[in-house]
Amino acid sequence: MSNTTLRPQDMLPLTPAVFHILLALADGEKHGYGIMQEVTRLTDGAIQMGPGTLYGTIKRMIDTRLIEESDERPDPAMDDERRRYYRLTSFGEKVAEAEAARMAVLLRAARSKRLMGGAT
Repeated sequence: MSNTTLRPQDMLPLTPAVFHILLALADGEKHGYGIMQEVTRLTDGAIQMGPGTLYGTIKRMIDTRLIEESDERPDPAMDDERRRYYRLTSFGEKVAEAEAARMAVLLRAARSKRLMGGAT
């Protein structure tokens, strides 16, 4: 699927797995295991993404150009050469921003309905 005619809003809503991976990569490229660790950290352990979910989702995200495999490698002495590193594309970053904005609207609505603390 090409994103040449898609706007970031056309990709919404994202599945939780896709959004978690985008969040994990928002501050820089990571290898698969690093993505799994970051998802666990960001969710305080509530989400532990398994390799099947991770790599199936990564494949689809590469196909839709949300992320790409990085050609850059860390120091070979500090890394396993079999690891693949992934990073956000500019389109992926825009999609993540659009999803975060969409979720912010939902959170404001939930607060206004007193489903969460702190009405705004």
